[in-house]
Amino acid sequence: MPEVRAVAKRIRVSPRKMRLIVDLIRGRRVDEAMAILRYLPSPHAKDVYKVVKSAAANAEANNMMDPDDLVIVRAFVDEGPTMKRYRARSRGRVSPILKRSSHITVVVDEQRGT
Repeated sequence: MPEVRAVAKRIRVSPRKMRLIVDLIRGRRVDEAMAILRYLPSPHAKDVYKVVKSAAANAEANNMMDPDDLVIVRAFVDEGPTMKRYRARSRGRVSPILKRSSHITVVVDEQRGT
């Protein structure tokens, strides 16, 4: 069976912050990962939760996989486009403000063996 994936692009959170959340769920069962994300204090866990839920739904609908046997094989966060803004500073100078974004990818597959 092929691996099933879900991707969320241009999420307006720094990839560095999002990777802390994704590191918690990598390699876990989907139902366990969703429970962790649901009670995580970070407001950005909701975005990762949606991607995990979407990957599980894709596996069930498109590949007829059992949702109870799904495991997160790979989960990673890539850097998305950065919006560049500028803020006026003293003496007529400007300093850049970088508004970063993230691409979240979650890959699930059925658990082998056990």
